[in-house]
Amino acid sequence: MAALKGKIAIVTGAGGGFGEGIARAYVREGAKVVLADIKPETVEKLARELGADTNFVGCDVSKGADVEKMIQHTLDTFGVPDILVNNAGTTHRSQPMLDVDEATFDLVYAVNVKSIYLTAKSLIPHLRKRGKGGCIINVSSTAGVKPRPGLTWYNGTKGAVNTLTRSMAIELGPEAIRVNAILPVMGATGLIEHFMGMSDTPENRAKITANIPLGRLSTPEDIAGAAVYLASDAASLLTGVELPVDGGRTA
Repeated sequence: MAALKGKIAIVTGAGGGFGEGIARAYVREGAKVVLADIKPETVEKLARELGADTNFVGCDVSKGADVEKMIQHTLDTFGVPDILVNNAGTTHRSQPMLDVDEATFDLVYAVNVKSIYLTAKSLIPHLRKRGKGGCIINVSSTAGVKPRPGLTWYNGTKGAVNTLTRSMAIELGPEAIRVNAILPVMGATGLIEHFMGMSDTPENRAKITANIPLGRLSTPEDIAGAAVYLASDAASLLTGVELPVDGGRTA
């Protein structure tokens, strides 16, 4: 049986990487999915490929008006969403902490942290009005529990995501709104060279995977598998969980 049959989901940052992987898996598992991305052309193309159970919207998750538009678009297209995946994220290039300029710092915190505040403000009133609970999944990072040097401010955003996840879970639990986080180890996404602070070569990847017991980077399929499980009825008693999908890096 499809694990998400009959459910409505929003996936932010769905235009590539982990977000695209999650969106594909959700559609495969029977959900109707709104694909949101700051580059609407990427999600428009993906929606055409995935078919009638998807729709798309352009959204800068750091801007309240855009987030409101995303939620309203979902309400108008499919109805009240059962699942929100806060996947959109960004980083600064790996470098000494004091070399990161203020504008970059502000952007990383706005996209990675403020977005969770904005989506909560826009979505939770609708979940409360419906009265059937819901599921929020925040895509965090192993960086929030086992920081890498050179990524101090990014690490801080993911520590905030983890704390927000636990706090939201406690506060929203009595309303059957579950909030969990997925903590990927570094993956081969469009940001990999920023995380590495060097060129993406086999030799440089080997330096990263040497610290991962299972010996490889994460893939969109790895993260999608966790996102399907956490959104499914099989995880109905799970909330406040920080789930590492990391090949043992944080063990």
